[in-house]
Parts: sequence; C-alpha cells; structure tokens
Amino acid sequence: MSPNTTLWNIPNILTLLRIALIPVFVVVFYLPVPWARLVCALIFTVAAITDWLDGYLARRWSQTSPLGAFLDPVADKLMVAVALVLLVQAEASILFVLPAAVIIGREITVSALREWMAEIGARAKVKVSMAGKVKTTLQMISIVLLILGSPFLGIPIYWPAVILLYIAALLTLWSMILYLQAAWPSLANSDKDQNAH
Repeated sequence: MSPNTTLWNIPNILTLLRIALIPVFVVVFYLPVPWARLVCALIFTVAAITDWLDGYLARRWSQTSPLGAFLDPVADKLMVAVALVLLVQAEASILFVLPAAVIIGREITVSALREWMAEIGARAKVKVSMAGKVKTTLQMISIVLLILGSPFLGIPIYWPAVILLYIAALLTLWSMILYLQAAWPSLANSDKDQNAH
C-alpha cells in the first residue's frame, strides 16, 4: 500500500498537538500554584504517549508522510530539551546540568549525522537502535518524576528519578556511539573522496 501523504491525518495532528503543548508546558511550569508541577507532569506524559502513538498509527494506517517524518523527531526533541532546560533552571546544579548537556548535545549530534547521511543516501544506516528506544523510555520516565519532584503518593521519587536520568544519559552516549560506528564507513569514505580531489 502506498503511503498516504495527506497532511491532516491523525498521526500528523498528534505530532502538531505535541508541539502546541510545549508553550503550555512552559507557562504552567512557572505558575505560582501548588498543582503546577503535577499538571506539567501530566502534559509531558501526554506528549510522551502521543510520541509513541503517532508513529504507531502512521505505520498501522499507512499514513506516513514527509511532513510527519520531519516533525515527529523534532517534536520529541523539542519537548525533552525544553523540559530539561526548565529543570536545570529550577535547580541549577551540576547534578542536572551534566546529564542534560549530554542528552541535548547527543540529540544535536545525531540529528546532524542523520541529515548528512540522508544527503548521501545512507540514512538507513543510522536508523533508531534498541539502545535508543530504551534510552527514550527511561528519559521520559525520569523527566516526569523530576517534574513532580516531591514524593508522589507517599513514595520518594527524587533520587530514583536522578538515577534514571543518569542511566538515560549513559545510554544516550552509547546509542550515539552505535550511530557513529554505523556511519563511520560513509564518513571515512567521504574523507577519502575529498582527499582524492
């Protein structure tokens, strides 16, 4: 079945909704009310669910499109980056700055790598790995817990969330290494081609 390139399909609408939630997330985060963090955690959870759901529906209903392929990873990275920046600003310490810098830096590096690989027609070599999927899951869980911050239903969540964030950061580095290893033959060949001219 050929891809359905209709722009206003449900997967694309879910992706656009995720992007639209970002300014709402920021505003609610700074509201001087006791329920702000809880609502922010819910918003981020909804965004994380739609991140999985739009990709699943696009494949299930054959509603993939160039716009969706472009916007989906952008929406995911924007929400995660904004959430990490807000958390770092709320508690400015190396405890958060280090993993946040690793995660955001990795996303920039891998995005640039994928763009370059696409230009030479080798994007399939840097497709999402299992390490990347596990990283994303742990990253989402840790960010939700860090947004909540205080004990939830009497259960302490702060340090478990910090530990999960560091595990996600380590997996982030590992998945980036896997992407670079997969792309290295193309990178090395490119260097040889340029030196030959």
